[in-house]
Order: sequence, then C-alpha cells, then structure tokens
Amino acid sequence: MTLQDPLADCLATIYNCEMRHKKECIVYPASKLIGRVLQVMQKYGYIGEFEYIDDGRGGKFRIQLLGRINKCGVIKPRFPVSAREIEEFTKRYLPSKDMGIVIMTTPSGVMSHKEAIEKKTGGRLLAYVY
Repeated sequence: MTLQDPLADCLATIYNCEMRHKKECIVYPASKLIGRVLQVMQKYGYIGEFEYIDDGRGGKFRIQLLGRINKCGVIKPRFPVSAREIEEFTKRYLPSKDMGIVIMTTPSGVMSHKEAIEKKTGGRLLAYVY
C-alpha cells in the first residue's frame, strides 16, 4: 500500500506518540520536506533532537519527543497565501494569537508564519503545531 501524504502520516505518528507519552518515535519514509518541517518544530521547542537513519529503502527519522505538543496536523488543501493573509489563516488553525505556529513553504524555504511575516513573503500552508 502506498502513502498518499507522507507529511500527514509523519505528524499523525508524532501526535500519537505524544499522546502515549513516549520519549521517541520513528517516522518513515523520510523526505527533505519532512526534514525541514522537523527543523522548524525543533527551532520552536516542540521536539528535541532528530536524526536521519538510512535503511536502504525510504529512510527514517528518529525523533526525541519533549511532551510539548498538544495538537499537530497538516493543512489540506495547501492554501496559497500572501504575506497580508497569513494572520487570517493563523486565526483559523491556532487556538490563540501567541500559541503555536503555522508551518509554510515559501520561495525562501520552509519556515513558520512568524518568520514569513517578518520577511514579508507569502507561500503555501503546510501544517500547524501548538
């Protein structure tokens, strides 16, 4: 059986392991996009260290969990937003203004909505974490 959305599967695995109070989880298959999303989550303190494991197939990520994720998921469809519209979408997906991040892909790379607002760049919404 093939995976339709590896990013959604990754975030669901992380969320399920967090709810079971596990200290680490293994996510597969690995991809560059998932790696960039994990870097953003690590930067904001939602996960600890993570490492890529080459298993000769799709690769895996081993992720250290810190117990700081209340909810995470993908945003479908991946809405294109301008820099001015970002605030409107954060109200839709996050519980309050200062809680959580919306992860988006921009021409400058994968970043949080806060960085995109600072750089005044738009892009497509990928996921939310709080």
